[in-house]
Amino acid sequence: MTATPIARGSLYALGAACLFGLTAPLLKRYGAADGAFATAAVLYAGAALAAAPRYLGGKRAFGRERALGVRELGRVALVAVFGAAFAPTALAWGLAHSGAAAGALLLNLEALFTVLLARVVHREPTGPRVALAVVLMLAGGALLALRTGPVDASEALGLGAVALATLFWALDNTLSRPLADFDPHVVVLVKAVLGAALSACFTLALGERWPASDALLGLFICGFLGYGVSLALYLRAQRILGAARTGSLFAVAPFVGAAFAYALGDRSGVGLMGAAAVLFALAVYLHVTERHAHRHVHEPVEHEHAHGHDDGHHDHPHEPRFLGSHSHPHRHARLEHEHPHGSDLHHRHRHGGS
Repeated sequence: MTATPIARGSLYALGAACLFGLTAPLLKRYGAADGAFATAAVLYAGAALAAAPRYLGGKRAFGRERALGVRELGRVALVAVFGAAFAPTALAWGLAHSGAAAGALLLNLEALFTVLLARVVHREPTGPRVALAVVLMLAGGALLALRTGPVDASEALGLGAVALATLFWALDNTLSRPLADFDPHVVVLVKAVLGAALSACFTLALGERWPASDALLGLFICGFLGYGVSLALYLRAQRILGAARTGSLFAVAPFVGAAFAYALGDRSGVGLMGAAAVLFALAVYLHVTERHAHRHVHEPVEHEHAHGHDDGHHDHPHEPRFLGSHSHPHRHARLEHEHPHGSDLHHRHRHGGS
């Protein structure tokens, strides 16, 4: 199972979801008393620190990963605006004005929006298996919301802000799909720096209060793990799975957050959380055990991306021989074969009427 591309990409996505899910209860605790833009700025400053050492200290002999070019800067800027400035700001404000139900609903709505946008924008094939997994994730998220009790009218604006944050992140996920084929640490670094700078400018312009020292450290760690390391893993998953499957798997994050909240002392709705865990486990099983294989054709193409020479697609020679993953311009001849694959750069072909 773990040898299939979809299973490998699923593990990256689950790792990203777990890191992000762990930060959700902490974000409510450390960011609720401070300005929303200030919270977003600190989160993405932490994310930038997570990516900087790998980028600044990396030796690019033969280019282990494809570097960003000038043509990609506009897309990265949009990703930074939606995903690193507007989304975390809306989330921080929403969590400060609503209860735990908002956190439970968060990434389940993001998964739904991401799957729909990936289908419309990128024409990604999903099929009944992935559709069922999305339904199970949404049902699990609904149970997590129910365990928190009813939502009164005063929380409506907060919940609306959280829903808006999930839409912003879904747009981020959709825009990020082409960027997944570049060096993920560079993408994270540029996105985080731009997002932190933009949020800091709004913080100063609006006169928001910066977090106190203890909250500052907590938010910085949340950003490092849940927005920096997590995003790098997410991009690697997107490279293999595409936007829809990665977004669906990322919806396990609310369950991780709920389980962490339970560990911190929240004992509400234990039975519902157990039922949600079963639904999430079934959805993850559907993803990880998916085997997508059929006969397909690769047309001749010349491009650049990180690759090895053990995947059946890269048989060009190197003199001297080069082992491991590396990046350089290379050409593919026409190839027709059949093997398990995801929605990576070489397998974004159409399926049936899609």
